[in-house]
Amino acid sequence: MPSAVSSSRGSSALRFGRFAAMGAVAVLILIAGVWASWGTAQHAMLTKGRESGTVEVTSCGGRTCSGPYTPLSQGSQPRERVVLEDSVAVEKGRTYTVVLKPGGGEAVRSGPGGILYSWVPLGGALLLASVVVAGGLLRMRTAWVMALSGAALLTAAFLAV
Repeated sequence: MPSAVSSSRGSSALRFGRFAAMGAVAVLILIAGVWASWGTAQHAMLTKGRESGTVEVTSCGGRTCSGPYTPLSQGSQPRERVVLEDSVAVEKGRTYTVVLKPGGGEAVRSGPGGILYSWVPLGGALLLASVVVAGGLLRMRTAWVMALSGAALLTAAFLAV
């Protein structure tokens, strides 16, 4: 009988170890998604006290697009050139509402499209973490909720862009 008791304890320890390791991996993936998103999202979401205006994109090259900045907020000054990150969310020849990052040379899209686009890394992290939660933690409902939330966020960002 002693071997049955020790075997039961061993399998419980292994289950707990798997649960702890997979839980830690899932949490780290989600933290990384929030961390990657927050760098841009904070500027797009928390616009109070920041300079806001529009940018007409006149040139794109490499990883950035740029154009003249026209202020909309009080106290903001026009600029000949501000830089936007070149992505699927920015096209040459279009005008976008933006918020300037502190320092004034770099802009982030504002409004619903900018906010949704800034949270795209979190949407990807939700999709990735859902696989870990389903396979490693065996929590299927939680995994489905995470996967559908990530897919909804990515779809909304795609449609808003």
